[in-house]
Amino acid sequence: MRLAAALSVLLELEPKQVSQKKEQSFHPWQELNGQPGPESAVQPGPRAQNGKRQTLRRLEDKVALITGGDSEIGRAVAIAFAHEGADVAVVYRNEHEHAEETKRLVASERRRCLTVAGDVGDETFCKTAIEATIQEFGRLDILVNNSAEQNPRQRIEDISAGQLEQTVRTSILSFFYMTEAAIEHLSEGSSIINTASANGYRDCPDVDDPDPIDYSAIKEAIVVFTRSLAKALAQRNIRVNAIAPGPVAAHRALSTYVFLASGDGAYFTGRVLNPNSGEVVNA
Repeated sequence: MRLAAALSVLLELEPKQVSQKKEQSFHPWQELNGQPGPESAVQPGPRAQNGKRQTLRRLEDKVALITGGDSEIGRAVAIAFAHEGADVAVVYRNEHEHAEETKRLVASERRRCLTVAGDVGDETFCKTAIEATIQEFGRLDILVNNSAEQNPRQRIEDISAGQLEQTVRTSILSFFYMTEAAIEHLSEGSSIINTASANGYRDCPDVDDPDPIDYSAIKEAIVVFTRSLAKALAQRNIRVNAIAPGPVAAHRALSTYVFLASGDGAYFTGRVLNPNSGEVVNA
């Protein structure tokens, strides 16, 4: 009887009520020009903080390096890590204003933030960024490979060799370069977190709105890279996991990063977490 009553209440909801709730949380699709896209042009802007939240200081005195840490998910993770007690190095390409805002927000959590500008697709720069982090903080405990580049092209013949190479360098080769440079500074209990995407899992594409070919392929490659690296580093007790967000706001995904970076995720390695608003994926 209780189930029947509950169903009857749900069925009596007016369509107008449901549509109003959807409209309140709806963010219109917006297209940005250039790489990386200017976050300041997005209205309303992405939320990097999750309102009033308590902290358990799960990352007390840890040091994290986050690529693509100047905006969106990267910024949200930097703030969340600082809230949990970590100092943060933020690596970004050229959005200096965004990076300074991230630095200000980290400082508001009473933690230190180092900003390092450059191209993560350049192996030499990745080594420089790691060295700068060690020089500033004296250690490195958490590496978040979060950099990505997307130039939407649905037809493969529209993807130039130059675009493909740039996307690969930023979105997957940088993961190799940063990890290689960081590995000698990581110790037992350290954590590597790679940002993948739900795009890498969708096996039933929408014909009317196909996923970008190169971007989706690279995001799947990140999943394979994560699992292979996890096996390779298991004997060193360095955990390697990935997060594959779907269409969620940045601040909704950040708790998964904190979980995997902290002792709470000590029994997780080679895994992919999917904060994606309930989209079913073959993980």
